[in-house]
Amino acid sequence: MPAEKNKKSNYQTLTAPLKKGATNSHDQPTLKFSGSRTKENLPAGKLVEPHKKAANEIPPETILEEIKSVPAENILAAAISSPPAEEIPFAQQTKRKKKEKKAEKDRDLLNNEKWLTRNGHTLTYIGLYLFSILVFFRPYELVSGLSFLSTSAFIFALATLAVYLPTQLSTEGSLTMFSTEVKCVLALTLIALVTMPIAKDPPLAWTTFNETFIKAVVMFIVMVNVLRTRRRLMGLIWLSLAVGIYLSYTAVDLYMKGEFKVEGYRVGVEVAGLFGNPNDMALHLVTMTPIAVALGFGSRRKLMRVVYFMMAGLFIAANMVTFSRGGFLGLIAVGAVLAWKLGRGNRFNISLASMVVSGAFILFAPGNYGLRILSIFIPSLDPVGSNGQRREILERSIIVTLRNPWGIGIGNFPIVGFNNLVSHNAFTQVSSELGVLGLLVYLIFMISPFRKLGAIERTLFDKNERNWFYYMAIGLQASIVGYMTSSFFVSVAYNWFVYYLIGYAVAFRRIYKIEKGIEESEKDVFGLPTV
Repeated sequence: MPAEKNKKSNYQTLTAPLKKGATNSHDQPTLKFSGSRTKENLPAGKLVEPHKKAANEIPPETILEEIKSVPAENILAAAISSPPAEEIPFAQQTKRKKKEKKAEKDRDLLNNEKWLTRNGHTLTYIGLYLFSILVFFRPYELVSGLSFLSTSAFIFALATLAVYLPTQLSTEGSLTMFSTEVKCVLALTLIALVTMPIAKDPPLAWTTFNETFIKAVVMFIVMVNVLRTRRRLMGLIWLSLAVGIYLSYTAVDLYMKGEFKVEGYRVGVEVAGLFGNPNDMALHLVTMTPIAVALGFGSRRKLMRVVYFMMAGLFIAANMVTFSRGGFLGLIAVGAVLAWKLGRGNRFNISLASMVVSGAFILFAPGNYGLRILSIFIPSLDPVGSNGQRREILERSIIVTLRNPWGIGIGNFPIVGFNNLVSHNAFTQVSSELGVLGLLVYLIFMISPFRKLGAIERTLFDKNERNWFYYMAIGLQASIVGYMTSSFFVSVAYNWFVYYLIGYAVAFRRIYKIEKGIEESEKDVFGLPTV
């Protein structure tokens, strides 16, 4: 009890009479009261030798009597001779106050959600996992004998939902937990339905809503409620990494064989659906690369660390052979986030490593990869002229947004675009079809988990805990930034990419709170209990 010890220490200083010729506190004797001292056996103010008993055994009434008996000149002399308290520089005080204020905001951000620790949803998780396999791998496209599975994704979705609903109601008493992200997807769903009657083509709006968007929304809600343990989360993340490995190996192999199925110089894998377009495949690889890097840093086993880092290298190589400009910019954004956040306190080494990686990237890049990237700034270098066309479509989507602030209906932009083309930009895709309000909700859907992941990262950094949670918080932040960057060049706002990624982020936040088992508000920025 620091306060009690300080009180007794001050008392001993005050009750010690000054020596003749003493000028400061260093000239005073170091004295203690005997633990057995009472008013009967020792006169007040008399000095005694140190005793074996602790100072906190002195009765309070004895201390009060002694203070009353101390001469006033002793108190004044002790106050004058006491060394001044060490002053903290103003700059350091300001820095500490900012840090404490930021930590308080982070605690509030993380503690405004109450997660139930009750487990459950085992069967629902199995259904979600099997459904995800069908979404990612589409085995009926790889093996002709599995063509009967072409409609199985819808069946698995219905079965998963049928198991989820009663289990969720019995477990938590509600259909879902209502995090900010869940509220956002529900708001997007409502906006899509409300704008359907005023759409340019209502049947087209209903087709887009029914075939893709609502499935992603429903499975997102199932995901954030079912992924309650680290094992479940890692199982689904490993599935995403596995499809990334398959896509990367296939893409690099096709490039080495010279089989360019897209525009005469770009590779295209056989898995259609999500990854039929090289830009969509590059988007997936961009979001998986930082997760692989984070798992590498967070792994305790050296072998797994090597596996994860090699996986990240394979993803980068495959990204390059897609010749995706959006994929390239996404990688740059991901690398910047990782370098900045992992380099805290070690900026020089991280900067050096970044230079080495960048040099290797340039060294092993395909021959005309540089020209493809330069075409971002010099459209004439693009052999197929897609850069200029996309710029025109982007301008058209912005104009449509300004003229129709309430939107023209989900999936309806091709009607007002060029040659029935989509906007090739996820942000203007939402703003033109679901209006400005839809764009705002879409941005909150991605920014909210990014901020909360940052709060977890900073909390663990202040506590000097460099564990799996710390690195995964950084990796998921980088993935979100990578998605936001690459999706600026593809229309994927209603596809599965972002819903799985944000689902991972929300589930990670829940697991963090459950496994830690503490309220961060009970500790200050330095890990000490608050009063």
